[in-house]
Formats: sequence, structure tokens, C-alpha cells
Amino acid sequence: MLVQEEVETARPVRPRCVWRGRVATAVAVLFAAGAAVRLGGLEAGVFLVPLVSFTPYFALAALIVLGIVAVLRCRAAIAIMLAACACLAWCVVPRAIAGESPSGGRALRVLTANLNGGRGDAATIVALVRRLNVDVLSIQELTYSARDRLAAAGLTGLLPYQVGQADYRGPEGSGVYSRHPMTERIGLFQPVGHHMPVVEVSLPGGSAVEVVVVHPVAPVPSTVPEWEAGVAALPPAPSSGPPRILAGDFNATLDHAVFRRLLDTGYTDAASSTGQGLNPTWPQGRSLPPLVTIDHVLTDARGGAVGVQVFDVPGSDHRALFADLRVQG
Repeated sequence: MLVQEEVETARPVRPRCVWRGRVATAVAVLFAAGAAVRLGGLEAGVFLVPLVSFTPYFALAALIVLGIVAVLRCRAAIAIMLAACACLAWCVVPRAIAGESPSGGRALRVLTANLNGGRGDAATIVALVRRLNVDVLSIQELTYSARDRLAAAGLTGLLPYQVGQADYRGPEGSGVYSRHPMTERIGLFQPVGHHMPVVEVSLPGGSAVEVVVVHPVAPVPSTVPEWEAGVAALPPAPSSGPPRILAGDFNATLDHAVFRRLLDTGYTDAASSTGQGLNPTWPQGRSLPPLVTIDHVLTDARGGAVGVQVFDVPGSDHRALFADLRVQG
């Protein structure tokens, strides 16, 4: 009799609940797959390489979805989303937490700026150099006309030493300006992409510091293999010789596997180490705000950053990135 009453009072599973559970689980599996791609460095091709740049936003979306499936009380989806969120948090959160600042060392203030085919405002760049007391300026997409405008705005009076190669138009040109004497170094690596000069800057009170201006091609559909080869070709962090700094537009974020492999050779990202790794630098000056962080300053184990800032540059589609470094040796 009791069994009969239980059967009669049991509520049938509503089709709508079943449908919601299946959809929630399917969405959770999709987020888990995305987390696996990022965690395993599995991005490849014209679709996933650009898409992985937006991992921080994907992580935020995962938290929202976790909240939704929790309200729906779909246990399978909740379990999957918890795992996905944990993986994504492990990837993203550390770059927003400042590490220990370097103690001692010589100060080296580095500014890197992409001029967007020479259209970046020269007066703004020179004003930043003056206000921030910049020692080394890394410039990408340097044209002849932009070089002349920078000189007219007073850059050579602040940073009198220059090495580089300008171009008539487009992204090929690059240059480096310095407050201290410097010499160009040839043969450190074979650049794949745009012009990437290498210099040794003679800092007061110690040995020279090596600076590489970085600018591989962008990973648009026709150039993804060249982009990956360009980042992979960058010189690994040295353990001897002059301390090395890489500064420029890497066209890569901290979520790209090829960029993380470069960091694994012994480099530290200045923005990430100071808790500024989620501060986007591109695209600037368009209908959307800057979304991704593709401009970086890297130091080997003998250097580190005590502060990082980004600045808008009228006419450029990149924010300028300033890193206040301390270098040993």
C-alpha cells in the first residue's frame, strides 16, 4: 500500500528540466574544452590563435555560466564548470597579483610604443619621454616622416643616441633611442617579421645592457605560421653576458603558448610581475576600448620591474607601455 502511494505521489520529470540540464551540460563541456586548449597550449590555426588572446574574458564568462548552472542545480554542469573555472583562474589570476619587487640594481626606464604606420603623435611620445625620464625608447612602425617629427618635437635632445631602420610606410620600420651611448649588435638572432634591431646600452656604473626591439607580424589568417615562427625565433634569456631586455609589440599575449615558451627560457614579463598583466594595450583609438595585452617588456633573471604604466598615444592603435626596471650587473 505504501509503495502504491509513493508511486502515485511521485512527480514525473518535466521535459523542460531535462532540456535545460542537457543544454547546461553541453555549454559546460564547451567551456571545459576552451580551458583545455588554453591550459595545454593547443591553439593552432587562424581561428584559435586570435581567439586565445581573449582568455581573460573567457574566464569571466565561465564564472557567469557557473552561477547560472548553479541556479539551475545541474550537478554535472556545476562540476564541469568548477573544474574549468579553476583551470582558467590558475592561468589568469597570477598576472593581476604583484610579485616581490627587485631590490638593488641599476635603474633603467624603458618606454615602448607602436606608431601605427608612423601615425602616432610624436609630441605625445616626446612628452612621455621627458615626464617619465625615459632611458631607452623602443619604437615600432617607424616611418621616415615619424622619425623627423620625433626629432622636431625634441626627442634627440632627450635621447641623443639612435639605432634603427625607418621605412616609408607600413609596419616594417623600427628603432631604439637611448639616453646613454649604445652600439648595434648583429647576429644575435634571425628576425622573422619586421625590422628588430638589437643594441647594447652602456649604463653608468656597470656593464652594458642588451635591448631587443620586438615586432613579429600580426597573426592574421594569412600570416599565422610566420607570426609563430617570429615569436619562436626571439633569443632565449641568457644566463651570462649582458642582461637582456626584450621590448616591443609581440603581437602575442600571455595566453599564447609560443609566448609562454619564450618566458620559460628565463624571462619575466614586467606588467605581469607588477600586477598589471591584465591592463590591455590594443586596439586603442577605435570604437571599442583596448581589449588585449600584446605590448610587453621582458627581462632576464638579472632584471625586474618596480612599476609599469600604459599611456594613450593619439593616432596610434597601441597604448605606449612604460616599465621602470632594475638591472643587476
